[in-house]
Amino acid sequence: MAVYKGVTYSNLTAINATIDNMSGTVTGNVDATAGYVQLRTAAATEIADIGDAINTSGKAAGTVVFDTTNSKLKVATGANTNSTWVDADGTNAVTPS
Repeated sequence: MAVYKGVTYSNLTAINATIDNMSGTVTGNVDATAGYVQLRTAAATEIADIGDAINTSGKAAGTVVFDTTNSKLKVATGANTNSTWVDADGTNAVTPS
């Protein structure tokens, strides 16, 4: 089990890989032995709530969350609690408030 920015991943095998804790990047060969990647999930109301954990814990530019209300992937544009979330294609910005 590995933990990355507050999110727990089970069944992750890193072969000849290093993790740079400052930037959160992974280099080397990474094999997800479970056959899938599990993303953080949140309802649309949680994504839009500046005080929700999705905006206050582990958020960084490029963080991905699955919007369970609209069945879409959302990507954070920044690390601030009020940084927008956009659909994976860059549309439909939601600014937490």
